[in-house]
Amino acid sequence: TRFVLPGTSASPPKILTLDEVQDAVKNIENMTLAHEIAINSDFKLQPYEPPENSLERIIKDTMHKAYWEVLREQLGRQPPCYDMAIQLLADIKNAFQSVLSKNNERALARINEILDETVIRQQAEQGVLDFQVYAKFVIHIMALSCAPVRDEQIAKLKEIQDVVELFRGILEALQLMKLDMANCLLDAARNDVIANSVEYEKQKFKQFLELYKDGFPETEKWLKRNQSKSSKDTIFNAYLELIDWNTENEFPEMLEMDRDRVIGLQGRASRLCTCASTLAITCAAIPSIAQAADVRKNLAKELGILLQNCNNTKDLDDNIENIWLHVRSVIVTRLQELNQSKLDEPVESALKTQILQIAKKESPVRNLMWKRLLTYIQLVLRTNSSIPAPPGFQEFADEIESLATAFKRISYYNYAVYGEYYHEILNKA
Repeated sequence: TRFVLPGTSASPPKILTLDEVQDAVKNIENMTLAHEIAINSDFKLQPYEPPENSLERIIKDTMHKAYWEVLREQLGRQPPCYDMAIQLLADIKNAFQSVLSKNNERALARINEILDETVIRQQAEQGVLDFQVYAKFVIHIMALSCAPVRDEQIAKLKEIQDVVELFRGILEALQLMKLDMANCLLDAARNDVIANSVEYEKQKFKQFLELYKDGFPETEKWLKRNQSKSSKDTIFNAYLELIDWNTENEFPEMLEMDRDRVIGLQGRASRLCTCASTLAITCAAIPSIAQAADVRKNLAKELGILLQNCNNTKDLDDNIENIWLHVRSVIVTRLQELNQSKLDEPVESALKTQILQIAKKESPVRNLMWKRLLTYIQLVLRTNSSIPAPPGFQEFADEIESLATAFKRISYYNYAVYGEYYHEILNKA
């Protein structure tokens, strides 16, 4: 079974086996994987699938189809040929070695006892081999050991009558259970990985500095742009600049591994600010929206959906008209529900102008909301206590907290690895 490790700006996606995942967790020498585990609390390995229409995909699909057709043909003979079927049961037995933890010695021993190849072959030779019995045993073990997310899939296996389709379903479920086991392994080892990964990256960086004496100019510029009274304040300000980034500046070398992640957070921050600005303008102009918590909540959710693919200024320019049209529709519906008069033309015109202006940097409402968002992130960076959502972001409290927490994780990890070097740069300045 192979899994996909997502790529970064400096590294393409990588394909790993379960053994390689286990080795990476133990040895931390796959720095990209260790870094991903440490930074991304939601990181999960994904099952590897060859690209559509690729030669690898065509070969894989053809081989799989042929395998099950041959198995069906062998079992349909008179008398049946059980060679492939016996090997299939052996493969299933071996799969449980990856699906069950080493602590489940009794379960593994029971599986080895029931799925004993010698006994199965003897039953085949005597003509008393019953695959349904073995299938029920395998499904029973899978039901006991699978993650809750697989319960429904395992339960459906019991409804399959065709023996070939049944074992095909069993193998597919076992592949997913291997994936669950790999991700469970990562979760259990996360804290150790973080601690070891920081030290490993620090050691690698020190080794690199011994060979590379030219410095890191973009990192130095980044820090010096944010010069403050203390080195600590300077570094905090520099991290905050990553969210409010000027694309004319080169990205600091020390954050190259997290470039894509930071760019993603920049996009999330921009979308969040746009949503909050739109909702604030709407509530200020339309009291019946402002006074209805459920309407505000639904509008906030809908704005997030409409803007989910907006990653830059051009995307926002292209979508802001749709945002206005949706807001207008919500207002009209709300006024009708309350039997209130239609939206006055001057109010509608002013509201439309303000919302369309959100796409521009000079929008006063957007600027105000952006400052509040940055202040919130700054507070989260500097404290371990819970910070309430700033004014205008109450309907987006979960998203702004998630954004700030993700950014804090990147910043703290980066500082743990490179903080000493940053202080050296600033002390020389």
